[in-house]
Amino acid sequence: MKQQQFLDSVEHFFNSAAAQIDLPDGLAERIAQCNSTYSVRFGVKLRGRIHSFEGWRSVHSEHIEPVKGGIRFAPDATQDEVEALATLMSLKCALVNVPFGGSKGALKIDPAKWSEDELERITRRFTQELTRRDLIHPGRNVPAPDMGTGEREMAWMADEFRKTGRSDAINQAACVTGKPVARGGIEGRVEATGRGVQYALNAYLSHPDTAPIAGRKSVKGLTIVVQGFGNVGFHAAKFLAQDGARITGIVEHDCAIFDPNGLDIDAVAAWRVDTGSVGDFPGAETVPSDLGLTHMAADILIPAAKENAITAQNCEDLHYELIVEAANGPVTAAAEDCLTRRGIVVLPDLYVNAGGVVVSYFEWVKNITHLPFGLMDKRRNITAGTAVLSALEEIAGHPLRADQRAQIAQATSELDLVRSGLEEIMTRAFEDIMDRKSAMPDSTLRVAAYVVTIARIADYYRAIGL
Repeated sequence: MKQQQFLDSVEHFFNSAAAQIDLPDGLAERIAQCNSTYSVRFGVKLRGRIHSFEGWRSVHSEHIEPVKGGIRFAPDATQDEVEALATLMSLKCALVNVPFGGSKGALKIDPAKWSEDELERITRRFTQELTRRDLIHPGRNVPAPDMGTGEREMAWMADEFRKTGRSDAINQAACVTGKPVARGGIEGRVEATGRGVQYALNAYLSHPDTAPIAGRKSVKGLTIVVQGFGNVGFHAAKFLAQDGARITGIVEHDCAIFDPNGLDIDAVAAWRVDTGSVGDFPGAETVPSDLGLTHMAADILIPAAKENAITAQNCEDLHYELIVEAANGPVTAAAEDCLTRRGIVVLPDLYVNAGGVVVSYFEWVKNITHLPFGLMDKRRNITAGTAVLSALEEIAGHPLRADQRAQIAQATSELDLVRSGLEEIMTRAFEDIMDRKSAMPDSTLRVAAYVVTIARIADYYRAIGL
C-alpha cells in the first residue's frame, strides 16, 4: 500500500506538471513510462543450502546514455518501486543538467541478516546477472550506492565487472560510481547527497524571491528536525549545524531524540555506534519514533529516510515552515496539498537530493578521462596565489595574517573542486526552478521543478525526431 501511494504520488506530480507544458500528443506518456525493466532470480549456495534472491534493474529513459541510478538492498523492494525511482532519476538528472538518463536497481534482501562474506558472494552474483545484459556498463548503465549499499558493494561490483571482460578495459572503472577513492572513486562522494541538501537549502534561503524562514534569509539560528540518521541525514545535519543551525531533533526508526538547545551531531553518531541506537542520548529527551515528526515544532523538517513519511494522516499535525525532502518521495501528493493549504513550503526531492548523482557524474568523468581533478593546474594556481599574496602585502606594507596567507596561497584539492562544482550546479538548478515558477506564480516548487525537467527531456526527444 505504501509503495502504491509512492507510485501514485510520482504519477500525480508528473501529470500536474506535464499539463503546464505544450507537448505533442503522446510525448508526455512516452516520457513518463519506463523503457524496460529486467527482473532476475538467482541462487547462491550459502550455509549449506541454495538461497534464492530476486532483483531488478529498470531503465526509465535512454534519451541520453549512459543511464544512471543507484542499486538498493532492501527486504521490501519491489519492481514498481524501482520503476518509480528510475523515473525520478531521469527527471533529477535533467533538472541539474547532468548528461545521464535515468535507471534504478534493487535486490530484495535484508543486508543485516548476512555476513560480509555472504553479502559479497550475493552481490557478485547479482553483478554477473546484470552485466550479461549490459545493465552494468560504463557507456550504457552506471549504478551507484543507494539504501543498504555503499562503497564496499560498489567496489565488489566494479571488480566483478572487470573479471567479466565485457567492456573496453581502459574504462572499466567507470562501470559504477560511489567506489572507494583507492578504487577509482572521488573525494566527497560519501558526503555528496547530504552536502547537496546543505547547498539546496542555502540556495533557497538566499534567493531574492523566496520568503524568509522564521524571519531569516540564512541557515544560522534556524531550528531543524532531521528524520533518518543514515548517511544523508547525518551529513545534512552535520553541515547545517556547521552553518549555525540548531538540530533540535533526530527521528530514527526505533525512537526519536530532542534537545531545544541543539544536538551535537558527531556525539550522537558516536553514541549510536556505541549503543546501537540514538535513544537515551545524554541530555536529550527520548520519545517513540511514531511521535517524532510531531513532537516538537521547528523551523525546518528534513525527511531523509524513506518514502511516504508525511501523509494525509499526519500532515495537519506538523509544525514547520519548510520541509526539505532529502529522501525520495517522503511527502505524498495528498499531504502536499494539505501542506500547501497551510502555507508550509516543500523543497522537492527531485532537486534536494540530486547531490549524489552530481558527484557521481564527477567520478564518472574522472574515470573516463583518467585524469584526477586539479592535477593540471594545481601548481599554476599555487604560483598565482603566491603572486597575489606578495602584491597585497606590498600594498598593505605589512604581512597578512597567517590564516589569510593560507587561504590565498593554498592549493586547490579534488575535494575543493567537487564541493565547488556541486554548489554551483545546485545553485543554478534552483535558479532554473525559480525562473519557471515566476511564470507560474500559483504553482508549487515541485511542479515548477517537474516542468523544467519534463521540458528538457521533451527537447531531447524533439532533437532526435520523436
